Formats: sequence, C-alpha cells, structure tokens
Amino acid sequence: MAMSIATGAMGSLLPKLIQLLNEEVKLQKGVKERVRSLEQEMRSMQAVLQVVGEVPREQLDAQVKLWAGEVRELSFKMEDVVDKFLVNVDDGSEPAAKSNKLKRLTKKMAGLFTKGKDRHQIAHAINDINKQVQEVAERRARYNLDNIVIRPAAVTVNPLLRALYTEVTELVGIDGKRDQALMELLSNKDDVSNKKLKIVSVVGFGGLGKTTLVKTVYDKIKGDFDCRAFVSVGQKADPKKVLMDILLDLGVRGSQLTLLDETQLVKKLLEYLEEKRYLIVIDDIWEAKLWKIINYAFSRGNNAGSRLITTTRIVDVSKLCCSTTNDSVYPMEPLSDYDSQRLFHKRIFSQENGCPREFEKVSRGILKKCGGVPLAIITIASVLASDQKVNSHHEWQVLLESIGCGLTEDPSVEEMLRILSFSYYDLPCHLKTCLLYLSMFPEDHMIMKDKLIWMWIAERFIQCETTQSSLFEIGENYFNELVNRSLLQPVSDDYGIVCACRVHDSVLDLICLLSREENFVSVLNGSLSSAANVRRLSLQKIIKEEQETTPLESASMLQVRSIATFVPVVGLMPHFSGFVVLRVLNLSECWIDKDNLGELWNLVHLRYLGLSDTGLDELPEEVEKLRFLQVLDVSQNGGIEKLPSSVTKLRRLMCLLYEGSCNRLPDGIGNLTAMEELSCIHGDSLSIVKEMGRMKRLRKFEIKFEHMSLELEEAFVKSLGEMSNVQSVTIIIDGGSKMMDLLGEKWVPSQGLRVLNTRPEKACRFSRLPAWIRENPSRMSQLSCLYIGVKEVQQVDLGLLGRLPALHTLILESLRQGPLLVEADGFRCITLFSLWSGSPGQVVFQPGALPKAEEVWLRTGLPVPKEEADGNNGSELFDTGIGNLQPSLRSVRVQFCTSLLRKEAEEAKSALKTALSAHPNRPYSCLSVQVNIGNEDDGGWV
Repeated sequence: MAMSIATGAMGSLLPKLIQLLNEEVKLQKGVKERVRSLEQEMRSMQAVLQVVGEVPREQLDAQVKLWAGEVRELSFKMEDVVDKFLVNVDDGSEPAAKSNKLKRLTKKMAGLFTKGKDRHQIAHAINDINKQVQEVAERRARYNLDNIVIRPAAVTVNPLLRALYTEVTELVGIDGKRDQALMELLSNKDDVSNKKLKIVSVVGFGGLGKTTLVKTVYDKIKGDFDCRAFVSVGQKADPKKVLMDILLDLGVRGSQLTLLDETQLVKKLLEYLEEKRYLIVIDDIWEAKLWKIINYAFSRGNNAGSRLITTTRIVDVSKLCCSTTNDSVYPMEPLSDYDSQRLFHKRIFSQENGCPREFEKVSRGILKKCGGVPLAIITIASVLASDQKVNSHHEWQVLLESIGCGLTEDPSVEEMLRILSFSYYDLPCHLKTCLLYLSMFPEDHMIMKDKLIWMWIAERFIQCETTQSSLFEIGENYFNELVNRSLLQPVSDDYGIVCACRVHDSVLDLICLLSREENFVSVLNGSLSSAANVRRLSLQKIIKEEQETTPLESASMLQVRSIATFVPVVGLMPHFSGFVVLRVLNLSECWIDKDNLGELWNLVHLRYLGLSDTGLDELPEEVEKLRFLQVLDVSQNGGIEKLPSSVTKLRRLMCLLYEGSCNRLPDGIGNLTAMEELSCIHGDSLSIVKEMGRMKRLRKFEIKFEHMSLELEEAFVKSLGEMSNVQSVTIIIDGGSKMMDLLGEKWVPSQGLRVLNTRPEKACRFSRLPAWIRENPSRMSQLSCLYIGVKEVQQVDLGLLGRLPALHTLILESLRQGPLLVEADGFRCITLFSLWSGSPGQVVFQPGALPKAEEVWLRTGLPVPKEEADGNNGSELFDTGIGNLQPSLRSVRVQFCTSLLRKEAEEAKSALKTALSAHPNRPYSCLSVQVNIGNEDDGGWV
C-alpha cells in the first residue's frame, strides 16, 4: 500500500496550523506552544510519509502500514478541529489577497478567542490531539520508521521478460493487424526520406502488449539491417547503463566500456553506427530526460534507412521521441471485440469458437470489462480455466461482478495489478490522491473533466502557492498529466476539445484496491465496503425502497467529506445534519424533492453542490447559508426559471452552472467577484451584461442573446474588455441574422484566450475576420479552438488563420467563398479542419497541408453552370487534393454543393471516394451530394 501523504489532510492542515500561530491570535497560555509542537511534529511525519509513499504495497512492513494509517486519521481529525473554529470567524466573503485575508482572519480569531468558552474549547481540543500525536510519534521512534527497512519483494516474473517470451498470439492479437500497422509505419516508400533515420514510438498504458508487439515486429524485420539491438529500460533508468546495454547488444565488447562516461559512450555509439543501417528498440522509457541524453547517439543525417523504435506509457515522451515530420507516434489500441473474443476463448476452451452457449452472455460481460487489453484477457482467462478445468458458471458470474471493484483476489490478478501499479507508484503524491478520487465513480462512467477538477478543489487536493495560476488551472494540469501517463482515457467533444475522461476497468480495479486499503473511498453497491470511519461515500447501486434500514445508519458519518450519488437513493440517506464536515455533495441525476433538502442549507463546510438534472423547479433563498460554497451546479433543471437573489451573497462562488429554461440571473451578480466559470446565462438584461465586467477572474462563460441591440452589444464588448483572465467564450444569438462587428473590431481579447465559439449556426457572424486575427495572428498564442462565421471567406483569411500557432480546431462557416488553397506552411497543429459554405467554391489541399489533421469536414462545390459542365468529367471538376493529407487523417465528411447535374456530381463523389481509399490510413468517409435550389446568399443548399 503506497501511503501518499495527500490521501490524508496533511496538505491543507499545515497552513492552518501556521494561521493559529499568528501573533494576533490570543490563545490560552501554553496552547500556542502546543500548536507549534504539533506543526513541527506533523512536518516531521510528512517527511517520513513521503518516503513511505514511494514503496509498493507488498514491500511495506505491517507496522509501517499501521503507523501511516494512524497519521492519516489524525490529520483528518486535526483539520476538522481547526475548521470548526475557522468557520466561526470567517464570514465566507470573497477571498482577498493572502496578506490581507490573513490579517482580517486573525483579527477575527483574536476577538473570538478572547471569549473564555471558545478559548477553553480550542485549548481542550489541541491538548487532546497533541496527546494522540505524541503517542503516534513514540510508535514511530519505537519502530525506527525514520530508517525504514523495506521488505524484499517476493520473487515474481519480470513483466518485460513475460512479454518478450510469451506466445506471440497471446499478447499481440490473433490476426496480426497491429504488427502489420506498425510495420507499415516503419516502411517508407519515399526514396529520399527512406535514407533518413525514422523513429516510431509506441505509446499506451501497461498491459496493452507494447513490448510483445515491438518484439514481434523486430524479429520479423531485423534481418534487413546491418546491426540490431533490443534494450529494455524501465523506471529510474541510468542513461550510462542504457547506452552500454545498446553497445553490448550491438556486439560492441571491451572492458573499457565501464570506464567511459555518458558523453564518451554517446560518441562511441555514434562512431559505431556511422554508415550502418541499424534497427534499435529502446523499450519502456519513463522519463523525458533519459531520452534527451541517449538521443544524441543517433544522427539525423544519412542513415541508410535506419529505424529506431521506442515504447512508453507517457504520451509526452512519445512525442519527444518523434521530433521530426519523418517520425511517427503509434498509439497502441486495445484489441477489437472480435479479436478479444477469439483470444479469450482460445485460452479457455483451446479453440477460438468453442464457447458453450451457457457461457456466452457472461463471457461477453467479462470481455467488456477487459476492454481489449491482452494482459487482462489472458489473466482473467487463466483464472477461469485453472488446473486444466473450466470453472462453473457461478464462478464466472462472481468474477464478473468483482472486476472493476478491486475485489478480485486471485494471485494472477494480483500480478496484473502489480504491472499496472508501476504507473501509480511513479506519480507524485498529489497526483496519486487525485487518481484515487476516481474510485468515487462507477465503471464505464464518463467523468466530466471540469466537474472532476472542481471536486478536487473542494476537497483541497489542489494547493496554490503562487498567484500566477488559479486553482482550476493547476487542477487542469493535474488532469492533463494523468492523461499523459495513460491512466485516464480522454473523451473529446464535437470540436476536438477534451471534455471528459473514462477509467479503464483494469486501472479502476487497481485504484479501487488501493482506495479501499487506505480507507480513501467507501463504495455502497449493496453493502458498505468499509467498516471504519467513512471519509468519502460513493452510492452506486439502487437500494430497494422496502428496506427499513440501510448499512449507512450503522456506519460512522461524522467525518464524511464527499458524497456522490449515481442512482436515486437520496431518500434512503441519513439526515444531512449528520454530515457535519461535508465538503462535496453531488446528487446529480437523482430525482429529489425540495422538501428533503431542508437540512442541506446548514452544511456550512460545503464547497461543491451538484444538483444537476434532479427535477428541481426552484432553488430556495436559504442557499445563501452555504457561505463557503465554491461550485453550484443547477444545470438541466428546466423548472428553475430564475435563481434567487440570495445567490449574489455567495461571495466565494467560483463556478455557477445554470442551463434551465430561462437562465435568468438576479441583479447584483457582479458581487460574485470570485467567479471563474459561468454557464449558460441569458444576456438580454443590460444591467446583467454591465455587471459581468466586474467579474475580473472569469475564465469561461457561455451567454445567449435572444435580441441583440446596439446598446447591449456595446455594453457586452465593454465588459468583455474588462475580463483580463477570460480563456473560453461561447456566444449564441437567436432571433435572426446578426453581424457582431463591434465584437470583431473593438474587443481586444487577452493573450490567454483559448476558445472562441460564436456558434454561427445560430446566425451570429462577422462581416470579416476579427481585427485581432487580421492584425497580429501570432499574438493569440494560446487560441486552440475557433468556431466562427464570416460573411465571405477569402484566400487571405485562410492564410491569416493558418498562422495561429496553437490552433487545433477550426470550424469556419460563411455565406460565400471563392476558390481556396490550403497551403503547406499553415495550420501546423490542426486536428479538426472544417469549412462550411452557403455557396459553391472549390477547396484544394496542397501536398504537406494539415500535417496533424485527423478530421476534415467540407461543405463546398464548384460554381459551374450546366452548359459549361457538359463534356467535363465530375472527377476533374472536383479535385480537392485530399489524398495529399498526412496519415494522421481518420475521418472525412464532404457535402457537394454543386450546380452540376447529379450524374456529374456523383462522379465527383466517386472520384473523391477513390482518392480516400488510396490514402494510407483509409479514413472513414461520409460523402453526399447537394444541389443548389435557391439564392446562395440565403444558404440555399439542401
């Protein structure tokens, strides 16, 4: 069990103890000394726990585990004691600068503690906690934990050895599709580039079979090269040893190798490989700095078509390995459903199609949870077919229900989890905590990114030590790093923006196991999984209403900090008054009665309140009692037409999600100066639009106008100009066509703008590209998603948009466009490229254009009258050059808006289909023909 200090409350507790030590706080005689002693002792414990947290669970002594658990429990108790006093002295108003906040807070605390009763209470609580801490400290000294002796790890099979020497069909797949795809990447038909070194990096989380796949391909092609080497690296690798291993595997011998330093080894390797055609595999790279060193040994000059293959679990490492356009990242995909089934059945029944009918349904359920991961499929299959005998149907069903809950105890499954756990133990402690929190969510659940980050913030997993970044931005970095390490599977919206994630069942098994051992999350799915004090409660299964009692009533709820419900069980929960330190309450998608929420408004510690899609038709005025509330989610409740005026008193509110039928905000919304995210609101009130300018910290908002007047637009542009931190803006305008020219010419967005979505399908357009793009595109260095409509698109516009350095999603709509050439020197980061026009106008892609494009959408055509089209072939009239796009292309959607006869249009469609079928990636295509029936200015295409 890795005891990460962040799984307790240590990170947020220590700053609060320092607050109590401030000179302006008048405590009883001797209490301040005891607080100082507490703070010093807890810092000492924190240092020891940092060491313990790096040790795999099977290598920790039982006494160490017990001691670490005691410290975690103490940190929770101590923070609860301190928080109860801080609540009494803080009015929940907007946080000021740190120095002013501390000064104001300590003055109020000084006033509070001059009262004999309060001074006596905190003195008694501190004394009690101090005694417990001293007892724990004595045990630490008794067990000599400062000099931790780690138990030797049990002798286990090295997973890399298993991958290298297991039967190929087991881990690679049945029909070799994956090794064929990798070999295609390694080949290069271009005679010029074929002479250069090409690097392919295979990336994916543990268990996908990266090592076995690469070893299979290596064995198939190694005979085509002058020399070859296959070297496994692993965690915390020494660059010098890696370089030596490569030389030794290449056949370079000599006793002096051990005497050479890194620079000399790099030079020797360069000299040896010069003018040779080599194949080298560097397997299981974990650190970017390691690659930066060993990369010097491989020249980018004329290498006679040499190939270098790397494997890694880290996305950023794979990208670093592939630094030139000649290189390729190969994202390792799970096996298909068909191949998973064949592998599973062959392992159990000795034939691919030998599954008895009674096992078909349960086997499909098991394979779904394995998610195409060969290691998981083989492991589970070995459990079900032990001792040359197929287990009973009942045993299969029991195993199915345990997968994804961390409850499987078979030794083979333990070994699989150990392999996956390498990624967990490689995380810093704050990321371990954030990852464990995902055990709150059921398997296969799509977890919305922003809501998850706000939950982390409410739980105080995220600490901000500088004023340069907001807590949310730090949390976003945490999320991205977990995706980068292949521990989360990102989910993108229609615009290519990562909006959510999923956790693979194998990874979920691991974090549920660790979470249960650390009493981090208690899951209720029929029975409570923890008998200890419940810290975080996840309700994941419907409980029958006829039950008079539930396991919740007998469990200790006094220290519950988070509750998340995924089924309608609210009526069976204990009274909210029992959750005295609750920080996070997510009741989303549970139909609730507002009469059951009376006690909720007394939860003074609450930071996150999720009431999305709960059937509420009114939010009561009592919401103002939640004065520390940071996130209020009342979205998808159509009955809430207007928020109560008391919402404006929630001065700490940072995120308000409101997507009802009217979305009306009360006057005074400008008082919410801590607001960072606001969605989705009506902007038809001039006062509301003006007050938005006071929200200086606003990063993201969505606003809808039903009727846009000149006065309203001027006020909106002025308020926008005062939002120096805004990063994402979505504007919807109903009620007819509207040219947002003031916004395009008068607004100067901050350089931090990432997303601008003006939803042109709602008739919100600009007469021409906004001035801040025309005048200096490179200034918008972080703009990554642009969804914009203009009256007419010209070639110069495409050139300007192509210079936006970070743009990965462009959806550009227009009433008219002329012939457009997408050139090779622009749009270097684009993954989604869309041009949608209301009139015909040919688009041609130059060779080398859109080097990273994955999706291309076009709605365009040729303005050729019928009489001019006669005698011409449709394929000649619609040559897009789409075959010139790079192998990253996955999907193409084209609608032909044409004045040609349908026959010629169908020929053009067929020609494009032929070009796509010849594309090396064979992208998915959706091609259709539309014929002009009206005025092009009206978008008259069907």
